[in-house]
Amino acid sequence: MTQHHNRAAKRRPRTPVRRPAAWRVGKLKTSKRVRAGRVEAARALSTVPTTGTGALDRLRAIPEERVWLESQQSPQTRRAYRNDVLHFMSTMHITETADFRKVDRMAVVAWKRKMEQDGAKPRSVRRRLSALSSLFSHLVDQHVVPVNPVREIRRPRVNRKQGTTAAFSPAQARKILDAPDPATLQGLRDRAILSVGLQVGSRRSEIASLKVKDFHENAGYPSLHFIRKGGEDHSLAIHPQAAERIRAYLAAAGHGEDLDSPLFRPVRASWKVESLRRPLHPDLIDRILRKYARKIGLHRGFSAHSMRATFITRALDNGASLEEVQRAAGHADATTTKLYDRRGYNPEKSASFFASY
Repeated sequence: MTQHHNRAAKRRPRTPVRRPAAWRVGKLKTSKRVRAGRVEAARALSTVPTTGTGALDRLRAIPEERVWLESQQSPQTRRAYRNDVLHFMSTMHITETADFRKVDRMAVVAWKRKMEQDGAKPRSVRRRLSALSSLFSHLVDQHVVPVNPVREIRRPRVNRKQGTTAAFSPAQARKILDAPDPATLQGLRDRAILSVGLQVGSRRSEIASLKVKDFHENAGYPSLHFIRKGGEDHSLAIHPQAAERIRAYLAAAGHGEDLDSPLFRPVRASWKVESLRRPLHPDLIDRILRKYARKIGLHRGFSAHSMRATFITRALDNGASLEEVQRAAGHADATTTKLYDRRGYNPEKSASFFASY
């Protein structure tokens, strides 16, 4: 009977159920009812076709919530804002646009308390509240709702003088730069990526979106062309070692003449996509950095953003002006650049070392 049962089970293979992508937005562990609500919430913030018969009528019918989201310049900002608003809607079990527009101050307070109880960091709470406030400010401006219920909610206090992103010491950065194996294509690619992060200071999304043609010569210097947050064009002369590593990688990869190809590409096909002519996901830049950080014995607290903090600190420490570092980092305000400056952090002078008993 057991053998018969096993044979029957083999004849009835289970078909994997693919969940809608909207269910995975925000990575919240929620009930089926809340996940189903998130599907509706995601639809409320998704785009609609803008071509074909009746396109203008459909555009006029787009809810102001979508107009607000699509008006954000940066794809990264749109994704972050969308996730933050969906977090609020799923937490408060909101599935309809009409219910969303009835949100009052007490609902926002309850959401804030729930995030704090769940252990969300103050910066995360503050960011989510800012995103929701931005949306309601837009709805007020368009006379869709009478007031912004987030406006008078107190935001968590954060340190505005120094950021919390961990940076590497010069010795650690050097070890990470030399950690990938230069005898393999993946090692050559990772060496180039780490150089762009640690010696150019680019954001992970900027590294992932680079094309071959963005690596060029400008006024006699090897340079990279970036599209910054907000769509700003920016060309930056880069460290000679970073340029050397990019050339070595392109020579080994063989796509140096394919100017419209992504600069950094996968080294092998995946089960989803066979073609290698595709960009890396920004999350992979994080995984690459963490991989080599672990290799040199650093197991926690570091991300791709750590390369950016390290670059800013070392550039300032070695004599670069704040204005030039701000320009290289693509910050609109020098205050933001200063948040990444770790020169004032001297752990060897910690008061704790003087509390001997």
